[in-house]
Amino acid sequence: MRIPNLESSILSLPKSFSHNPPEGYSYEVEQFKRNCIAIWIRNHSKFDYNGGASVRSIWGFYNTKTKQYHSPVSSSKCGDLVEFRRTTSYSAMQIKLTPLELCFS
Repeated sequence: MRIPNLESSILSLPKSFSHNPPEGYSYEVEQFKRNCIAIWIRNHSKFDYNGGASVRSIWGFYNTKTKQYHSPVSSSKCGDLVEFRRTTSYSAMQIKLTPLELCFS
């Protein structure tokens, strides 16, 4: 009987993921689809609405085959392709600025 290599089945953040989690947060990774992993950000603060447990939000998705990041539409739907340098440590979602706002950014 062959025993599977547990080390190869443990998921971790991609090597190209250079963000450090903000204070009080951490990142988690789980398999989303065959070639895609979901990257979650966990807030370790205590919240009354859920009995003091921590909460997590989807940061974004990473395609392990193409080595590209995607913004989330929701926690169960992968969105548009994004450049990693345009993401923040909180989310891969892109901020849509008006032309006026672009002048001041």
